[in-house]
Amino acid sequence: MAKIRHLAIKTKSPERLAAFYEEVFGLKRIRSEKGGAIYMSDGYLTLALLRNRGEATPSGINHFGFHVENVEEIEGKLQKFEEPLVQRPANRPYAEYRAMDPDGNLFDVSVHGYEEAEFQADRDKHARNTQKDEVLS
Repeated sequence: MAKIRHLAIKTKSPERLAAFYEEVFGLKRIRSEKGGAIYMSDGYLTLALLRNRGEATPSGINHFGFHVENVEEIEGKLQKFEEPLVQRPANRPYAEYRAMDPDGNLFDVSVHGYEEAEFQADRDKHARNTQKDEVLS
């Protein structure tokens, strides 16, 4: 079963929200980016506080993410709803894929999970090492 493990909120002030979630709920900062994004965790769910740069774009929930065991299975199920699963840019940590539900709500899909940042280069290296280990076995 897929598990919701990630939630992203757009805000004009990621630092202000990070301080709020640290103080009120004890969330820990696990990553910060030059562009202002701050990633936090309670040990189960990763919360991304993303800088909202657009005046026309409202602050609030931007997307959520599922941790899955089999991305091909999810992709097949999405096809029944004519919703494509697309690969995320290589410079995005955590989630490998993105899709949307029939109402247009964005969600990420990750086999890796959301506990640690992992970029496409990391995933490629891991895949090569796994293949090498299988050949040597």
